[in-house]
Amino acid sequence: MEGMQPDAPLDFDADTMRQMGYRVVDALVDYWQSLHERPLGKRPPREALELLLTEPTPQQPQPFETVLDEFLQKVLPNIVKVDHPRYFAFVPAPNEYVGVLADFLSAGMNIFVGTWMVGAGATQVERVVIRWLCDWFGMPESAGGLFVSGGSVANLVCLAAARQRYPAALTRGRVYYSDQTHSCVARAWRILGLREEQLCVLPCDENFQIPLDALTEQIRRDRAAGWLPFCVVANAGTTNTGAVDPLNALADLCGAEGLWLHADGAYGAAAILTEEGKRRLDGIHRLDSLAVDPHKWLYQPMMAGCAIVREFEQLRTAFRILPPYLQDKERGAAGVDLCDYGVELSRNFRALKLWMSLKTHGVEAFRQAMEWNLHLARVAEQAIRELPHWRVVSPATMGIVAFRYEPPELSAEQADALNRALVDAMLNDGFALVSSTVLRGRVALRMCTLNPRATEADVRETVRRLNEFALTMATPAAR
Repeated sequence: MEGMQPDAPLDFDADTMRQMGYRVVDALVDYWQSLHERPLGKRPPREALELLLTEPTPQQPQPFETVLDEFLQKVLPNIVKVDHPRYFAFVPAPNEYVGVLADFLSAGMNIFVGTWMVGAGATQVERVVIRWLCDWFGMPESAGGLFVSGGSVANLVCLAAARQRYPAALTRGRVYYSDQTHSCVARAWRILGLREEQLCVLPCDENFQIPLDALTEQIRRDRAAGWLPFCVVANAGTTNTGAVDPLNALADLCGAEGLWLHADGAYGAAAILTEEGKRRLDGIHRLDSLAVDPHKWLYQPMMAGCAIVREFEQLRTAFRILPPYLQDKERGAAGVDLCDYGVELSRNFRALKLWMSLKTHGVEAFRQAMEWNLHLARVAEQAIRELPHWRVVSPATMGIVAFRYEPPELSAEQADALNRALVDAMLNDGFALVSSTVLRGRVALRMCTLNPRATEADVRETVRRLNEFALTMATPAAR
């Protein structure tokens, strides 16, 4: 009847809710316990998945167990599992169980972390976690930041603060980074209104780092031509090779020239917890801003990036807008409204997972896991060096090793095609996955060993299979 409230059409009784939850937890535990023995997953053609999954909007209810089983049987087998111990492609995402449960809590309680008025407790937890990260990186007390979806948005938020600091940046500003920088940086500058001619991309040096002499000279020439150099984007662990730009030298240059120094450390910055990371990331405490992703090398579930700036209030200067419908948040107990420091008003409780994980395990457990990751990259490099016709293009650096198969009977172009084909062969095989890139104009393979559940045997068998496929495929490629 019109005007009568429906009888809770979306609710379940307590026992049913518990049974549904138990089924999900059982599915997760079974998945985790069997993951090492499972195949990596597959990439089916689009037509096959449309046939399997396309359907009209459901009009009638189905049992939750039926829907869950459909996910487990139809969806899960048709993805490549980026949390698999032998997923060595791109940058793996090996999540951690406490973080998973934290996301369960945060989503189940739908915690909002946009304003202090509504989300004070959650906001303070986020500020505590950000302070932990700032302390790791040696940032001053004035530093701060916030959680965002990932590295792309973290870089965007930091670079927006940089642009805001220089009023003429939009019209005549110029920014600098190397050709090893992640594509999200160019996308961020595009979103922020810079034109292509304002982006200066410098060819990297022999160590895949930004060349300091060329950078210094380019800044000088640009000033003489009427440009306003205002920002250098450094790499704190490139996706291609793990290379870290010389942060101290860049800080000296930017200080002398009055430039903002940002670093994309989405995957690599967390390595500050390790001995190799401390050495390579020397100077990270001098940055004006930093992007880091806990959902990469801090083993958190997806959607956990952090934008950190040396002066926290610079984010508020760049982002704060106060419409009338938010005026109530300005009264009452003083706090921090994180919606004023980034692009999102509707913010979920992303910090909870890292807060709970660090408190449950302690930071030493993370350090040990990361040291193991670094060890596995060295194991991979050694295994590759022991095989004929394989060349290490970039040695194990921050958990990444890049290499290439180039037998003498193949031309450089044929070897390129073969190395690309090896990625497909590994994906079809299902045991492990590597990815490819281009370094110094030639195709290279890369392994990124960031999963703490991977073993030495996993790494060695992956290299063995790569070599086996290469030997099998090289003869036809030479014809």
